[in-house]
Amino acid sequence: MKEKILTNVRIIDPSQKMDEIGDVVIDEKGKIKSIGKKSDTSESAEKIDLKGLVAIPGLVDMKAFVGEPGFEYKENFRTLSQAALAGGVTSIVTMPNTKPVIDNVSMVDFIIRRGRDKAKVNLFPCASITRQMEGNQMTEFGLLKARGIIGFSDVNKTIQNSELMSRIMNYASDIDVLIMQHAEDYELAKNSCINQGEVATRLGLQGVSDIAEKIIIERDLSLLSEFPCRYHINQISSKNSLNVIKKNKSNGIKFSTGVSINNLSLNQNDIGEFRTFLKLSPPLRSEEDRLSLIEGIKNDLINVIVSDHIPEDEESKRLPFAQAATGSIGIETLLSLSLELYHNESLPLEKIIKCLTINPAKILKIDKGSLKEGSDADICIFDLEKPWVVKAEELKSKSKNTAIENRKLQGKVKMTLLQGEVVYSN
Repeated sequence: MKEKILTNVRIIDPSQKMDEIGDVVIDEKGKIKSIGKKSDTSESAEKIDLKGLVAIPGLVDMKAFVGEPGFEYKENFRTLSQAALAGGVTSIVTMPNTKPVIDNVSMVDFIIRRGRDKAKVNLFPCASITRQMEGNQMTEFGLLKARGIIGFSDVNKTIQNSELMSRIMNYASDIDVLIMQHAEDYELAKNSCINQGEVATRLGLQGVSDIAEKIIIERDLSLLSEFPCRYHINQISSKNSLNVIKKNKSNGIKFSTGVSINNLSLNQNDIGEFRTFLKLSPPLRSEEDRLSLIEGIKNDLINVIVSDHIPEDEESKRLPFAQAATGSIGIETLLSLSLELYHNESLPLEKIIKCLTINPAKILKIDKGSLKEGSDADICIFDLEKPWVVKAEELKSKSKNTAIENRKLQGKVKMTLLQGEVVYSN
């Protein structure tokens, strides 16, 4: 590969507290050679004038469903890669709820080999916390970690048994693995499909109170004080949960928290008349909850923004609300929808980028999310002001179940580099 220099670019890298106009020099091995106002480059370098566009580290998405094996008709490594790169995402944590479930060494070997052959992004696979994600018996954390597993999650299922959860945390602490929990009490949440409140009553749907989320967070953080391990709450959705998190962080308990871009940008009123593409888990809640989540990011109570990319075929979504599948695609629109929070002055730009790059990388303990010298040149280049409208048929994902069809956004990815190579250009 020839040395490249990206010139006339606004570089924003929260890992280095950098926001300046300068150059990014990429060496022949696809690594960052130098960055900033003073660049070190050879005369033969390939120059790319970016004319004031913004360059940030490639996004790290901590929660996306790939579809392989078993659900290739919804998504596969190739289409997930295309969607991710079009959205500036260069590193993805893939979920284990495939068919069969990723809960043993042979499945890990398959998923890593398949991803290496078919995907064009950095893949970091998760394995399930419990066998078959049934919440009864722990998987072999040590063996799975040794084979390349980055963390453990039962995805949209919660460990309900407190004694089992204490053993999971104790073992995770001993071998330094990351536990990523979906916080929802099963008994309080079963048969529900929407947030409990006025909208649920008007639509005649069974709602779930935010207590179902809060009670699991309270339990897990109580256990965490006794069995300190690397613990991450996949997604929170309510003000009440945030209050629990604030209290425990002030008491010195160490953990991290994520939030879906959907819960930051939408509320229960957007569901309108049974819009099933907005049936999500955790559900969209009140506007007060949405605003409190934004404050949670401002105050560092929430560390990560995820796409919660869940592709579903149209037949699974075009059903009565209660029977419709849960989830929405979102990896391609993750950055643009996040930038909406900057344009409407809800969040500083640096804070948004931090939650999409270096924060998830630190939680995962991977060498991504930064443009420091010597790191892989995984770079997202975007036009901060470019207006566009989300059209499902134009998105790269194999499934088209976007929750934000026809939404007007401002900010568009123009180019994505992976290890110094241009892998997407618009």
